[in-house]
Amino acid sequence: MEKGVLRTMAELVYPPVIGAARTLFKALDLKFDIAGTENVPRRGGAVLVSNHIGYLDFVFAGLAARPAKRLVRFMAKESVFRHKVSGPLMRAMKHIPVDRAQGMHAYKHALTALRSGEIIGVFPEATISESFTLKSFKSGAARLAQEAGVPLLPVALWGTQRLWTKGHKRDLGRNHIPITIRVGEPVAADPAEPAEKITDRLRARVQDLLEAAQRAYPVRPKGPDDTWWIPAHLGGTAPAAPGA
Repeated sequence: MEKGVLRTMAELVYPPVIGAARTLFKALDLKFDIAGTENVPRRGGAVLVSNHIGYLDFVFAGLAARPAKRLVRFMAKESVFRHKVSGPLMRAMKHIPVDRAQGMHAYKHALTALRSGEIIGVFPEATISESFTLKSFKSGAARLAQEAGVPLLPVALWGTQRLWTKGHKRDLGRNHIPITIRVGEPVAADPAEPAEKITDRLRARVQDLLEAAQRAYPVRPKGPDDTWWIPAHLGGTAPAAPGA
């Protein structure tokens, strides 16, 4: 099937899914604070890079691109595509399955999409951070941006862990949970610069955005039993980051 037809199919499915998500967010009365969306390019490829603290992060990171009228194709674990509910939707929206045993296939898929002007979403920590702090970044996002000749777009999420994250029950009630999203200025990916150095700069940018999001977050723990979502270094009871 031609790429243009595939993209058209994705455009038909993706917007209604976003509409359904927004309806759910309204029902939950989530309180959004999103800043920096002017940094999302209106056209052309980019690698959107976000921290990863909850199972719904791909939805919230994708929202950051909507003011620019862009759709983000996320790279996600292949197992998500095998789920009877999420699988058909992920495939229809043209997200990219990542099989760790055959990672090069996903890399080439993402590279082709970037060169055709798509925004590809990546979580360079690879898995959810249970400490809610930044783990080390893998260099794949930087290498993709270098090879495709596109910028890296740093994003930080905060509050999403309170909805649904590893080791905790889902909280999808009408609890008015704030979600804070910060989008930074694009990071250049010079092909002449080592991917590891670009990755270090990118991680530092996401760290700055994360700290800004945490400072702006309007809610503090209600009591000693409500500190699980706060990192240990900020006085919470989340597990300490490895090596901390």
